[in-house]
Amino acid sequence: MARPFPTIAMASLAWILFAVPALGENLTGRGAVLQAMDKVTARISKIEAPVGEVVRYGEIEIHVKSCRKRPPEEPPESAAFLEIFETKKGERRRIFGGWMFASSPALSAMEHPVYDVWVVDCTVGEAATPKGVEKAQQKR
Repeated sequence: MARPFPTIAMASLAWILFAVPALGENLTGRGAVLQAMDKVTARISKIEAPVGEVVRYGEIEIHVKSCRKRPPEEPPESAAFLEIFETKKGERRRIFGGWMFASSPALSAMEHPVYDVWVVDCTVGEAATPKGVEKAQQKR
């Protein structure tokens, strides 16, 4: 069954946060700082995922397509556009695609029985390098 309210709410929030000019320009991040939890082991891991690269956490692959954050003089907000795939038994299935917001993780949450992933921040300045997980082989 379709859930129109969260989709409309996410689009509205993204438009308000990143399309409407505010006091300053939004900062485009070179990577996203994520947290992931394995619900089976209850282990939480910090993941630094560069934009445009693939990182693995357990049986999932995380693709960070974009990461944006507000400048320091404005109210804090970071958001990342993610695509997350589950790779199980040789099959690859998309389990999440869209914007995740650091200030409202429940607004656009990934629903999975084993893993949770949420955005903490965006890295700006120095290029992000994958930390906390193994770098996945890019399939071209």
